[in-house]
Amino acid sequence: MINLKLKDFLKYDIISHYDSLIDEGNDPVHDPEPLQDYMNKWDGAVFIEQMRLDKDKTVLEIGVGTGRLAVRTAPMCGEFYGVDISPKTIGRAKENLAGFPNVKLICGDFLSYEFGRTFDVVYSSLTFMHIEDKQKAVNKAAGLLNDKGLFVLSIDKSDGEFIDFGSRRIRIYPDTADAMAKRIKTAGLTILNRYDTEFATIFTALK
Repeated sequence: MINLKLKDFLKYDIISHYDSLIDEGNDPVHDPEPLQDYMNKWDGAVFIEQMRLDKDKTVLEIGVGTGRLAVRTAPMCGEFYGVDISPKTIGRAKENLAGFPNVKLICGDFLSYEFGRTFDVVYSSLTFMHIEDKQKAVNKAAGLLNDKGLFVLSIDKSDGEFIDFGSRRIRIYPDTADAMAKRIKTAGLTILNRYDTEFATIFTALK
């Protein structure tokens, strides 16, 4: 019971943090170009190219945020789904992505949400740092893929256990590229590509 309560508290802490970012006017979709270039050091054009998108493909983004990546990927696919745990973040994403009729946004916990379908591409950037049970998350992503589907993941290279935002500190769960590679293989996926950016390691894996 103690562990369950702690997990619930940490989940609430994450939701509260990202809700607060919206209240504070933080929306990466509308960041100035220098800040967008900085964020691209975790993903960017090469990350999106790994998905091999076309209009016949269905896509899921884990941790869609306000739509920073979705505004680029949604126009390139047939159906786009995005899930995020923060209600205010999803609310902002709905505003930012209102012009795309192929977009469905879900407020929920990726690990427990029942999608009721599978996808051609599942991707995530800067979200797995918030997930303690990473093998469970990779297993779920793999299970949501269609046959020959792609899982594209960017993980932060930082080994810190907290992100300091001045007024609050957020607990995160750092990872290593080698550990993630083992998890991806354990989930039954084949790693097609693995490369480093300045701040991240990016994996492309095939089901």
